[in-house]
Amino acid sequence: MKFEKIHNKGQAKLFESQYLEMLTKTHPLVIWGMYMPLIVFFLYYSHARYFFHAGTMFLVFMAGAISWTLFEYCIHRFAFHFAAESPRMRRIVYVLHGNHHEYPRDRERLFMPPVPSLILACIVFSLQYFIMGEYVYMFFPGFLLGYLMYGTMHFAIHAWHPPFKWMKPLWRNHHLHHYKNEEMGFGVSSTLWDLIFGTMFDLRKEKEDKEKVKELMF
Repeated sequence: MKFEKIHNKGQAKLFESQYLEMLTKTHPLVIWGMYMPLIVFFLYYSHARYFFHAGTMFLVFMAGAISWTLFEYCIHRFAFHFAAESPRMRRIVYVLHGNHHEYPRDRERLFMPPVPSLILACIVFSLQYFIMGEYVYMFFPGFLLGYLMYGTMHFAIHAWHPPFKWMKPLWRNHHLHHYKNEEMGFGVSSTLWDLIFGTMFDLRKEKEDKEKVKELMF
C-alpha cells in the first residue's frame, strides 16, 4: 500500500464515530496488563489440573513463543500487506495495517486494541485447543508472550535506537520495510523467517539513511 506522503505527525481517522475511533487505540501497558494474568493462570492451571512436569511446560511454552514468530511473519506478509483490489478490502487492509505505514509515528496503534485483540485471541485459543487439547494451556501462554514481545519490540523500534549492537539488524530490517520496500522485511520481533523465506534485506548493501530512520522515530 503506497502513499504519496508519509505523515510524521498526527494519526489516521479510521471511523466517523468517536467511540469506534477510541476502540482503535491503546497503550502497550494496557495489553500487558490484560494478558499477563492470563498467561500466569494458564500455566498454573496446566500444572494444577493436568500435573504436567516443569520441563514439559517449559518446552511447550517455548514452542508457543517460537510459533508466534512464524504467525507474526505470515499475518504481516499475507494479511497486512494483502494486495486488495476491491475498495472494501483495501479499506480493511488500511484499517488493519495501512494506516501504520501512512502514520508510522502513531504510537497508539502499535498494538492491536483490546476488543479485537481479545476476539482474535479467543479464536486462536479455540483452534489451538481443537488441535492439541490440554497442551494448549502451556502452548497458548507462550504464544501470547510472543505477541507481547512483538508489540513491545515494534514500539521500541519506532521509539528508540537499538540498545545493543547485535539488535541493529532487526531495527534496520523494519526501518527498511517502511521506507525502502514494503515487500520485504516482514519480521518485527525476529528476522528468522525473513532469512528462511528470502525476504530479509541484504544489510551489507543497504546504506543507512539516518534521516529517513529518524523520521520513523517518535
